[in-house]
Amino acid sequence: MRVAFAGTPAFAQQALSAMVAAGLDVPLVLTQPDRPAGRGMQLQASPVKQIALAHGLAVLQPRSLRLDGKYPEDAAAAQQALLAAQPDIMVVAAYGLILPQWVLDLPVHGCINIHASLLPRWRGAAPIHRAIEAGDTTSGITIMQMDAGLDTGDMLLQETLPIAADDTTATLHDKLAAQGAQLVLLALEQVRSKTLAATPQPAEGVTYAHKIEKAEALLDWMQPAAVLERRVRAFTPFPGASTRMPAAKGGEEHIKIWQAAVSGLSRPALAQAGEVIAIDAAGIHIACGSATADGVLCAQTLQRPGGKALAAADWLRGFALSVGTVLAAK
Repeated sequence: MRVAFAGTPAFAQQALSAMVAAGLDVPLVLTQPDRPAGRGMQLQASPVKQIALAHGLAVLQPRSLRLDGKYPEDAAAAQQALLAAQPDIMVVAAYGLILPQWVLDLPVHGCINIHASLLPRWRGAAPIHRAIEAGDTTSGITIMQMDAGLDTGDMLLQETLPIAADDTTATLHDKLAAQGAQLVLLALEQVRSKTLAATPQPAEGVTYAHKIEKAEALLDWMQPAAVLERRVRAFTPFPGASTRMPAAKGGEEHIKIWQAAVSGLSRPALAQAGEVIAIDAAGIHIACGSATADGVLCAQTLQRPGGKALAAADWLRGFALSVGTVLAAK
């Protein structure tokens, strides 16, 4: 069976690596164009491209697949390459481009997607972030038959994965990437043996995982501590939860908070939202919400602009912060 592949980031890289290791025939790999990255903003190949080239696979990087879109020459070249590759099926994982109908129809068995949620929950761009942010206790992988809708296709295989209390988007991403790589191999084997069954997604329980915006990173201290703790984990590593603190020379500094926990301290009734109520070996304890029931967040790992992420005790050696300081709410 000839399996084309479309994907871009590290999540997709694991799936392609597993397909190659399993000895599958991958005649063509589609991935996003090289992007500037790093301090020097040099063009950098995507993780998928790096794996594909390491294994001698043919790679194409169209800017669009729409024949009537902004880059019709890229789409036409991709169409010719896919026709020449003659794939029986295409596996798609976090590719980043919308597949028009001509792509969905081209492989004999269509296109299947590795989606990092238990559909129909968390359709859309950021299912891992949103699951942690919402306080979900389980996530998983759905192998889905792609159609023209946004993650609306029939479910082919689904496997759950518990979300640990300390999971960040980074740790859950890695677990789901490994799970998805193995589950797509099972799906391809069932396609080959003609034993794969499709199940329509239920109409109930649909939620949308909207794209993460940098503006969401700034913590709102009026929110309960439990909500903010989840947001810190959901926004690690991107965009990184942050707050504004008074700077020594006036003005404010944006400080990243990379690790936090709901504090065991009680929230003083008269404390303002965002007020530092204690500093101890555990970290910096910050009042949240507008009532005692909303709790206290303990910031444990912090980072100044241009600095390193440090445990609170080490971070405080270079930052004058005292009890009573009020951090800026969103």
